[in-house]
Amino acid sequence: MNTLEAIKTRRSTRRMKKEIPDRRLIEQVIEAGRLAPSGSNSQLTHFIVITNPEVLEELAVIVKNAFAEMEIQDDMYATMKGSITAAKTGKYVFHYNAPVLIVTANQKTYPNAIADSACALENMMIAANELDLGACWINPLHWLDDNSSVRKYLETLGLSPEETVTGGLILGYGEEGSPVRGEREIKGNPVTWVE
Repeated sequence: MNTLEAIKTRRSTRRMKKEIPDRRLIEQVIEAGRLAPSGSNSQLTHFIVITNPEVLEELAVIVKNAFAEMEIQDDMYATMKGSITAAKTGKYVFHYNAPVLIVTANQKTYPNAIADSACALENMMIAANELDLGACWINPLHWLDDNSSVRKYLETLGLSPEETVTGGLILGYGEEGSPVRGEREIKGNPVTWVE
């Protein structure tokens, strides 16, 4: 698979087997993230890789409880509203029960924190597709970055108090044995040429 094919056929996979991919595959995905561009080549993105099922389950409960305590605001992103509603009704699924969660973080005071981490997450999703792994970018930990319970637990897993959570990636084998693939029709993302 060439690079453009890996980009064009990449889709978010949310239904995965419980089987943890071979560590070498996970390391290749992380390496793709670590090779992503960063402002002034600062390379500040921190990758916290969670494969321990008990830790994933405990984190899922903490996240669900954090969302259940929140009130929906009119100006909230629709997906965040959905997370709060699902948590309040007991139907919230944090990480789609994927066997691997890669949390990205960066320095709170670094102005390119989100951009650098976004590049890393995209690289990892493309690499996962190339390696026949399913992947999906998830944002609940970013949305809950200021929640004391979530932060306290993440700090026990290696998050520094000086860091902000910038995103997350779930990773695993697709439920059907391969990742979700297929080119999609571009319906948005306008392009303006100035020649």
